[in-house]
Amino acid sequence: MSDINSTFYDSDLDAELVAVLRTQGLEVRKADSGDRAQTDPWLDAVARGFLDSERNDTHRQGFFERTAYRRKLGVYDAAGAQPEIPIATFATWGAELTLPGGVVPSCAISSVTVAPTHRRRGLLRSLMVGELRAAAAAGFPVAMLTASEAGIYGRFGFGPAAAAAKWRIDLRRAGWRVSEPVGRVDFISREEGRALAPDLHERVRFASPGEIDMPGGHWDRTFGTRPDAQKAEELRVAQYRSPEGAVDGLVVYRVTDTESFGGATVRVVMLLAATDAAYAALWRFLLSMDLVATVEASELSVDEPLWWMIADQRAAKITVGDHQYLRILDVPAALSARSYDVADTVVLEIEDDLGFAGGRFVLTTRADGTAEVVATDAAADAPVARMTVVELSTILLGGVSPATLAKAGRLQADDPARLTRLFATPVAPRLSFWY
Repeated sequence: MSDINSTFYDSDLDAELVAVLRTQGLEVRKADSGDRAQTDPWLDAVARGFLDSERNDTHRQGFFERTAYRRKLGVYDAAGAQPEIPIATFATWGAELTLPGGVVPSCAISSVTVAPTHRRRGLLRSLMVGELRAAAAAGFPVAMLTASEAGIYGRFGFGPAAAAAKWRIDLRRAGWRVSEPVGRVDFISREEGRALAPDLHERVRFASPGEIDMPGGHWDRTFGTRPDAQKAEELRVAQYRSPEGAVDGLVVYRVTDTESFGGATVRVVMLLAATDAAYAALWRFLLSMDLVATVEASELSVDEPLWWMIADQRAAKITVGDHQYLRILDVPAALSARSYDVADTVVLEIEDDLGFAGGRFVLTTRADGTAEVVATDAAADAPVARMTVVELSTILLGGVSPATLAKAGRLQADDPARLTRLFATPVAPRLSFWY
């Protein structure tokens, strides 16, 4: 995948993107990740776009040191009062996305902002379509993002493929139903946790469709080990060791509302568990704390085993929302990168307004889980499913049933149940962080 990443990172800006913005008197260019004179104002624009406070030199240096892998686009208005600060930003990089039974190189998208002074000029559309063209040309079969606003990206072909659950647990009621976990949990320093986390995450992410390799800089942000980390002193880290001595789990959390004696809240920042025993032990640890009334956690799976571990399920208030969005750019490459549990053949007729993934495809899966996808106009003796690229991207990870989408009027299928069996997976997709 490194060849795709470097090809994409070094590729020229999309010619149509450059030309369209030039007609508005605007210039789009890549901010040089090796030059703080360019990355500092770019970061300032991103902070402003997400309503954050002004960045100081410590923030800017930390960002500069940890984001060189990102392709940073800025749109500049020479006639503005601050021409050095972009009025729109867009960041992309190559990442590896876990699929059911496989992985696929993907183009990750982040830092998407447009200044309120330049709304309604098509800047987001120009940047998105231009970078999708660049990503497709480099060879990425899929693009992906986590969205701060849910209603924006469907028009560009993105579908919500991995939902996230947010839990709020009342410890006075929760209890514990299953046997006490084996192994031991110990506190460690934030620095020790930071050192252990990357290898542990590599063990975990391949078992969870929707997960990606951790972007640069995220570990230091998670553990508060970068100079610009805010309230890092509030973070606590614990590890789980198996009876054999292997570190199979980590949890990062902070405690708030401590002024209320006995009513504190534990907010889980991240929990990594490579084994069932580690998962049970770390959650048991969190649910057994003295002086704590509530445990909160987000970016969890919609099918957490924890639901079946607590004694009173009504102690947990769970809300579910969209989280990881996918956008297929190459149908044969994306569908053949995952595995399937049944052998079958279906015809997929896909509409794509942007022209990347539209067409008629025959998907043939084999008993060994592999698949062949052929684009063809020829007739095939197989059931047909018709949908847009949004729906195809949504079902790629198996997180939503095609039969459900058919009932919702989002796709049409000759045999929805058969299509559902084909794309079903035993593990609900998830992504455990934002990027």
